This record gives sequence, C-alpha cells and structure tokens, in this order.
Amino acid sequence: MLDVRCFTVGMFGVNTWLLTDRATGRAAIVDTGESDELVQRLQAVSPAPDVAMILLTHTHLDHAGALPLLQEVWDVPTYMPAKDQPLFATLPHQAAMFGMPHLALQCGRIDHAIDDGFAVDLGATTLRFLSTPGHTPGQGCWFDDTHIFVGDTLFAGSIGRTDFPMSDPALQVESLRRLLDLPGHLVVHSGHGPDTTLAHELATNPFLGFLRRERGIPGPPGLRWAPGT
Repeated sequence: MLDVRCFTVGMFGVNTWLLTDRATGRAAIVDTGESDELVQRLQAVSPAPDVAMILLTHTHLDHAGALPLLQEVWDVPTYMPAKDQPLFATLPHQAAMFGMPHLALQCGRIDHAIDDGFAVDLGATTLRFLSTPGHTPGQGCWFDDTHIFVGDTLFAGSIGRTDFPMSDPALQVESLRRLLDLPGHLVVHSGHGPDTTLAHELATNPFLGFLRRERGIPGPPGLRWAPGT
C-alpha cells in the first residue's frame, strides 16, 4: 500500500507527488514542477524520504522542467513516456514560450523511456503505466490498486487541454475511453486541482458525456468538445 503526499508547487500550481511504499519505506516522486520549490519542500520532510525513482506523467514545463534540480539531490532512475521524447527535447524553450525565460533549464536525464503496460516495483507496490495520449503525445498515468496519478489527462470536472502544440483531441477521446475502463474506485490524483475518483468523473464530468451515452449511464449530456463526443 502507498502513502500519498501532495506538494502543489510553482507558478502553474502543479500537483507533484511523493509516494511511499508502507512495507519498505521506498519512495517515488511523480512530476517535478518548474523551479526548485519541490526540492526545497522535499528536503524539509522529516524523516527524509528514501527516494528510489522519479516518474513523469508527461513533459510540459510544469511537470518535468525541474527534473535536473531533483536529480542533483536524488540521483535515481527516471522514467518518462517514450512518445513524449519530442516534447521533452523542447523543455529549454518552453519557459520562453510561456514568457518565463528565467526558468529555462537544460533537460534532465532520462534512464527509461517507457510505453503502455510498463510496470515498476516500488518496494512491495507495483506501479503500472497506462498510456493516455492527447494532452501530449506520451501523456500517461501511473496506478496501483487504489490510486492513479493521471497528470493532465483528467481533472475533477474537466480534462486536459488539447490546443497545445503536439496535442491531439482525437487521441484524447480514445485515451479517456481507456482510462474510464479502469475500476471506478481508483482515487484520481490530477496534475492540477483536487482529488476525485474515476466513478465520480464518469457520472458527472461534463467532458465525459460521450462515455455516458456510449455506456448507457444516466447523467448530464455533457459537452461536445471534439469529434466523436
């Protein structure tokens, strides 16, 4: 089982996560923020976390920009969705695109470029990777039997934007279908905003009306935000 601690950091208010396996105390960091704030906050945690890995959901600036700063402190394996490599390569330029050139850093080190179905053991906990492209080419989710860390795939009452360079609304539609096939009890930890569950979002999220119609689930009709919805 996991202990889950959220650190909301940076100018984008991104949720980053410290996951700790209760059986062994081994820990993983999920996403990074874009500045040194997460490093400072993790260094203030007592007792110090036994960080064994860094997991990325995708590689927009707020989720992967501070990777080299984390790796200066925790020289541990880092896992990135393989299909996000072209976006990852733009990280030194993304800060300027957002009008924040002072945040431009070189890309961090990627040890493992992973694909759908990949699994990694964090102590006695197995974390699996579900590829959910659309927001970015490689956007994906890390999950166990209780929790799912979805990056910017899904939010409480919303979904990730698909109007960025390299985004794809059609892929987002298919990814949401796959994501919502997972058990509804999973606690959704999003890249921004509060926690929710898959079941609650399937029943209420205005961007998932197409899934309710497809599956015969009662609820609000929702928004038509892309072809097929």
